[in-house]
Parts: sequence; C-alpha cells; structure tokens
Amino acid sequence: MPITANVLYRDSFNFFRNQLVSILMLALLTASISVLLNQILGTDAEMLKILSATKGDFAASASMDIQEFIHQMTPEKQLMLLKASAAATFSALVGNALLIGGVLTLLRLVSQGQRTSALCAIGSSAPALPRLMLLLFICSLMIQLGLRLLVVPGVIMAIAFSLASVITTTDKKGVFASIKLSCRLAFANVRVIVPAMVLWLVAKLLLFFLFSHLPLLTPNATNLVITALSNLISALLLIYLFRLYILLRS
Repeated sequence: MPITANVLYRDSFNFFRNQLVSILMLALLTASISVLLNQILGTDAEMLKILSATKGDFAASASMDIQEFIHQMTPEKQLMLLKASAAATFSALVGNALLIGGVLTLLRLVSQGQRTSALCAIGSSAPALPRLMLLLFICSLMIQLGLRLLVVPGVIMAIAFSLASVITTTDKKGVFASIKLSCRLAFANVRVIVPAMVLWLVAKLLLFFLFSHLPLLTPNATNLVITALSNLISALLLIYLFRLYILLRS
C-alpha cells in the first residue's frame, strides 16, 4: 500500500492533539532556553544600544547593500554584530537540538506504549544531543551556503536532509550515515515530503509577518512567543517526518 500525504497528515494531527500538553511544554521550554542563552551570551545593555543604533543607520540607508554597510561600520560595531550573530546562532542551535531530541524521543516512547513528560523526553534524549547538534550545524551550514550561492541548491539540500535528524535520533546512526540515508529516502519520497515542508515554511513566514506588525510586547517577550510558536510548527513537521520514516523503515 503506497504512503500518502493524507494518511501522514491525519496521523500527525492525531498524535499532536493527543500529546498537546507535552508538546506545548517542549516548545515553551526549548524556546525559553534559546532566548535565555541569547540573552546571556550576546545582548548586554551596551551591545543593545550599539545594535539599535546600527539598525537605525541601516534603515536610513535603504539603498545600500548590507555587505557594503557592514564594511563601513567601525571595528567595534563589527565585533558587536559578530558576537550577537554568533550568540543567536548558538542559542538557536541548542534550542533546536533540544526541541528535535525531545519531540522525537517523546514520539518513540509513546509509540512504545510508555507514558512520559516533556522533561523526561529531553532527559532521555541527552545522549544523542551532541551528535544531533553536530548534524544540525553541518546541515544548516550546507543549506545556507546553497541558498547564498544559487538558492535552488539550498532548497534541494533542505529536502535531502529533512529526515536526517529523525534517523540519527531514532536509529542512533552517525551523522554522515544519517545524511546519506536521508538523501536516498527523501528523493524517493519527494511527493510526500515537499508539501509538508512548504506548509511548514509558509506557516513560519506568516507567524513572523504577523508579529512584525503587532509590536505589543517587549523585545524579549516577543522573541519568546515567536520562538515557542515556531517550535510548535516545527514539532508538527517532526511528527510528520517521524511517521513517514517509521512507515518507510517497516
């Protein structure tokens, strides 16, 4: 019997509804960790003042290319911008690894008939987190390079790597073995992977668009809410990809 997107959507929404409390806790907890790490590592008061001034200068120079604008910045501002970017990247990497590890572990344990919670799921996923972080770093780097060069290679790599985190967490495979297997399975099942990824991307874009036009909260609170809601959307995609991989493996 062929695997169809409708069956996967139905299974994913059923699991999401049945485990909504645990998934909400995972999304909020990992979002809080990401925001807190970013706050600790890269946004002291002086840096915020400099970055705010830099943002205003760039907005006033709308016709200027961003690379040209960075070259015209003072070394102090360039260092601050680099530090803030590195802090945001690292905190997002940690948060995403915790989210993916926690959601996939929750899926595995519940599928085995075990009762668990968000904290237990994250704790159980701890041994796989270093490998998962390395995998996410490599995949993100390659996708960003592909998008930066010609866009299309980045999109193709995003599809190819879509199952890698599920494979390395579920079957405890190595990073490159997971990437290799993900490429083979993803290209063989493009018809059920691409629609889900497009919906995931559109949902995230709508989320950021909505909050960019509703500045009702403080920056940190807004960041926390956006990250938590974004994590919920990503959790739904992870459930879909996990279910697909289990069906393919069986």
